[in-house]
Amino acid sequence: MKFWDASAIVPLLIVERGSPALRAALADDPLMLVWWATEIECASALARLEREGLLDDQTVSAARKRLRQLVANWQEVDPSDELRETAARLLRVHPLRAGDALQLAAAFVAASGRPSSLDFVVLDDRLATAAQKEGFSIVEIAA
Repeated sequence: MKFWDASAIVPLLIVERGSPALRAALADDPLMLVWWATEIECASALARLEREGLLDDQTVSAARKRLRQLVANWQEVDPSDELRETAARLLRVHPLRAGDALQLAAAFVAASGRPSSLDFVVLDDRLATAAQKEGFSIVEIAA
């Protein structure tokens, strides 16, 4: 099982540069672990791309269907005091936005405070750097 950031899930929903490699990573290990708001982050990304005219109605509809399929099968890290406290600490030591700190905190909690025990799938460079500094192994995705 790997922890998946929304930045790595969106290319599973629509065609982007890293899509083939991410699909292969998912096929290799289909058990996804995400934080509780990942579905909303993905829906937000799709809505933004649609508003910007980068996705047509058919593509958005197919992407939303694929998102529902992923949601039905992934495991979520629920909000908790431990997650909030960890996110606050991460904000003090890494240049992260709140959402990214919550994302990384969820992975940290899921790993029971042992980041080396959980691979992290992420395409966001800032989050990947912070995750690596915290001790996570970053899954390399060839573009």
